[in-house]
Amino acid sequence: MSAATAAVVEEKAVSLRDIAKVTGEVRGLAAEKTRRIQQVTGQMRILALNAMIEATRAGDYGRGFSVVAQEVRSVGNEIDGVASELEADLASRILDLQKQVEFLADQAQGERLVDLSLNAIELIDRNLFERTCDVRWWATDSAVVDCAREHTDAAAEYASHRLGVILSAYTVYVDLWLCDMNGVVLANGRPDQFAVRGRNVAHEPWFQSAAGLASGDDYSVGDVAPQTALNGAQVLTYCASVRENGSAHGAPLGVLAIHFDWAPQARAIVEGVRIAPSERDRTRVLLVDSTGRVLAASDGVGILSERIPLRAEGRQSGYRHEPDGSTVAFHATPGYETYPGLGWYGLILRKAD
Repeated sequence: MSAATAAVVEEKAVSLRDIAKVTGEVRGLAAEKTRRIQQVTGQMRILALNAMIEATRAGDYGRGFSVVAQEVRSVGNEIDGVASELEADLASRILDLQKQVEFLADQAQGERLVDLSLNAIELIDRNLFERTCDVRWWATDSAVVDCAREHTDAAAEYASHRLGVILSAYTVYVDLWLCDMNGVVLANGRPDQFAVRGRNVAHEPWFQSAAGLASGDDYSVGDVAPQTALNGAQVLTYCASVRENGSAHGAPLGVLAIHFDWAPQARAIVEGVRIAPSERDRTRVLLVDSTGRVLAASDGVGILSERIPLRAEGRQSGYRHEPDGSTVAFHATPGYETYPGLGWYGLILRKAD
């Protein structure tokens, strides 16, 4: 959703809430004015009663005035009846109108939050789609293929140089690792910063899934996790097969693992979602995995430790109100081009006004 569209939806929601407020005020004014009419007609009846008493005392001279007093009382009763009906009808219809406007305001606000959650998950999908392209492309680099095949120091040095050149142009990665089929790191792009050459990563889930890839056209991805060998940086690791001659169906020679620098990239996305300044303090923008584990949070709280109950109930998107009055809006990953996404959700948590 564009910034302009978000502003329009926000303005619409605010306007509907204003209408609901004014409708409630009109309802109060209508009740006040009908009570005032009833007070006036009550005074008319009292005056008419007094006039009839005085007309009775006047005997024959007061008969005409008695008729007038009786009519005044009758008119007063009729006005009182009309006022009572008006109060009942207005109160009922204004209440219905107020409920409808409040419903529309809530719906507009809920749909806006769903759109914002979609905006967050779409941005990360587009970003990660590029990572799938990167890893499969770089796995065919001749220096990478030669190193995976030869296992010589010279080949390793040249592969590290090539990976370093790539890292200088792509700042979203912490490091790139070339591993053999046994999980031993043969070369990496930042050997001066991360001394991982010779390290065995066969136990890593991302390597285990990558070792079984069917072709060079495929890729695998691990979970967002801190990587000890990268000074504890939170990374999302994408892998592809390194194959003979760089061919998609050549014999597997090794695995190229690219460690996406998760924390700053994800933070930029959740903090960049358009939230009105007046609502920012009570709104959390989150990226969560399929289990509700928090992967990124605009307030920086609970990352990789907190779990949010999704309760999506098979829906791609939606919103709900919690017992405490807060609102939860969500949207599942829609994927991007050939990238299906990872089953993640964009999530917006907003506290009650």
